[in-house]
Amino acid sequence: MMSSRSIYANVPAGTHLPSAVNAIVEIPKGRRSKFEVDKDTGLMRLDRYLYSSSHYPGDYGFIPQTLAEDGDNLDILVMVNEPTFCGCLIQARVIGLFKMTDRGLHDYKVLAVPSTDPLFAEFTDLDDVPKHYLREVEHFFATYKQLEGVTTEIEGWDHASAASAEVHASVDRFMADLARRAKSQLG
Repeated sequence: MMSSRSIYANVPAGTHLPSAVNAIVEIPKGRRSKFEVDKDTGLMRLDRYLYSSSHYPGDYGFIPQTLAEDGDNLDILVMVNEPTFCGCLIQARVIGLFKMTDRGLHDYKVLAVPSTDPLFAEFTDLDDVPKHYLREVEHFFATYKQLEGVTTEIEGWDHASAASAEVHASVDRFMADLARRAKSQLG
């Protein structure tokens, strides 16, 4: 979970939760550089350069004010025609959920589209996404860490309703963690 020092810490999870979320881009589409928000400074930092020749198939980042099962913010992959930039805020419509495990922990990724992009206006669920794109995303996440010696396990795709439920659960976990930390500071 990101530090309260981050400029992204005060960005709400979304505008019409759980179907419309805010996505903070860490890695633009087409990049091999793995950027992420540094937990100590709140700045975007280069974490590593992917060992494989694969590149991110969409703008990749996180939904703020969420807490996924792996202890980080909930991941999101936004289908875009043009890459944006690190730190970009995208209002996104949730359309699916990619389920996987990484080092034995659930590491789910919400699939979304920019809610203001007319090219994606008719994308509302997983069935609207070209099958080849779904295979490309699955292949990327199945192989992107292999040369690092890390094994990921693919569990498959689920629809917008499952993605919305995961967003809702992640917001609830975030709020419970926030309350727990506030209580521990008082007592």
